[in-house]
Amino acid sequence: MAKFNIGVAVETADPGVEVTINSDSTLAVGRHRFQLVVVDDSGNSSLPDAVDIIVRDSKNPTAVLTAPTQVEFGESFGLDGRKSSDVAPGRVVKYIWTLID
Repeated sequence: MAKFNIGVAVETADPGVEVTINSDSTLAVGRHRFQLVVVDDSGNSSLPDAVDIIVRDSKNPTAVLTAPTQVEFGESFGLDGRKSSDVAPGRVVKYIWTLID
């Protein structure tokens, strides 16, 4: 078990770690990114790998947007909201897309 704070590395000798959540340490609803760097027995560090975790809301629907990370200039691409969901028996019935940057 580990307490994570933004920007503060947590080092372990084990290949897995539990993100401890309690009343003193919670993750807000929304998307959070965790990063992993591994170090070998010679002291060499890997390039980082990262994963996004979405903390779901228990009342409101949760938007999950999937898209390519890179596209060629002048080429069309798709945005996908199919992983979005609502707590049963609710269901998502509308998708509102906005270019914000």
